[in-house]
Amino acid sequence: MKISEVSKKYDISADTLRYYEKMGLLPNVKKNSSGIRDYSESDCGWVEFIKCMRGAGLSVEVLARYIELFYKGDETREERKQILINEREKLIEKRDNIQNTIDRLEYKINTYNNTIIEKEKELLGGSKIKP
Repeated sequence: MKISEVSKKYDISADTLRYYEKMGLLPNVKKNSSGIRDYSESDCGWVEFIKCMRGAGLSVEVLARYIELFYKGDETREERKQILINEREKLIEKRDNIQNTIDRLEYKINTYNNTIIEKEKELLGGSKIKP
């Protein structure tokens, strides 16, 4: 599959794909006799994995280390697992921080709504007209 096809399929620019290659995230993309990249199914699997992990906030450096270890073989399995565990912990912390912010906003919105309703009632002087 050509780079333009991979770019379109995964909604990633060709420049980003080239950057991922340069950084070691896609180290095995073959080129045909004309020098045009020819992405295999395996390469596309890595693109999908990288896109998912980047979307979750993993850095290029962390992913490069993970992929480097992957290609070193089974003896790196525990180190790769630890990388994933560490990154999961960071995501859980981010999620918790986001949830705390959402909770605070909910409180502020509810408080705001209640305050506005009370102020409107005061402005109406307790009349039977509903705001």
